[in-house]
Amino acid sequence: MIWISAVGIPLLVLAVAGQWWRGPDRSHNRHVLVAAGFSFLLGLAINQIILLFVHRIRPYDGGITHLLIDRSADPSFPSDHATATVAIAAAFLLHGMRRLGVWFLAAAVLVTISRVYVGTHYVGDVLGGASTGIVAAMLVRSLYREGTRADQIITRIL
Repeated sequence: MIWISAVGIPLLVLAVAGQWWRGPDRSHNRHVLVAAGFSFLLGLAINQIILLFVHRIRPYDGGITHLLIDRSADPSFPSDHATATVAIAAAFLLHGMRRLGVWFLAAAVLVTISRVYVGTHYVGDVLGGASTGIVAAMLVRSLYREGTRADQIITRIL
């Protein structure tokens, strides 16, 4: 679990990036990959806004858990790991890429459980982070449309 907590997000990002050259409908794949990236970034931005108002101490600072990894300097709620991984999975699911979305969701569940296991988050922190990730993916899905001029420019640049 410590290993999953440490390398889960980088491995998930690499798995997502590897999809750039796969599949029969590359333009759709690339749109979904960009949407997943936007969802990831928007989710983390939303978390930063939440952190302006919510300052929940981490479980190890409250003496509730024994920390198995390095300390984190920011507050506990919401979990950035949960936000990032769930945002990616939700983006794939919302764009109709169910097979990959389910695999990425399974990875997100492992990462979020690992964050509780290593003592750096409460269950509510990862649930809050997951919610932020879903909201971010839904916002991106509604605002960043496939086939638009912006989509064509962005996928061409990348």
